[in-house]
Amino acid sequence: MTKKITSWFLLAVMLGCSSLPLQAAMISTEQVVMQQQASLDRDQLTAMFDRVDVQQQMVALGVSVDDVQKRIAMMSDAEVAQLNQQMSELPAGSSVLSLAVLIFIVFVVTDVIGATDIFPFIKPVR
Repeated sequence: MTKKITSWFLLAVMLGCSSLPLQAAMISTEQVVMQQQASLDRDQLTAMFDRVDVQQQMVALGVSVDDVQKRIAMMSDAEVAQLNQQMSELPAGSSVLSLAVLIFIVFVVTDVIGATDIFPFIKPVR
């Protein structure tokens, strides 16, 4: 009796699962490389903001460390890549202040377009 009930139950589960739409597709090498690059870019940006000297400059500019971390988490992969590219184009040995000013400008622009609300004195364009 128990085997019969178990069999009917398993049959019902198998039939129920077979009606779910399933998809399988190949993932291209380009997609994998893009995902890995996005992860690497985000890790590099996070590591840079974990530095004490950068955090001190951001606090001096009036931006809290928590706001920076939240904004990095909210940034798209394209924004992270663009920011990393701009930082790599800075002259070697450039001061942390110039980097902090660049980040400050990025935050001001994102506030103006309404993507963030970090600075209360900036009103987004509607």
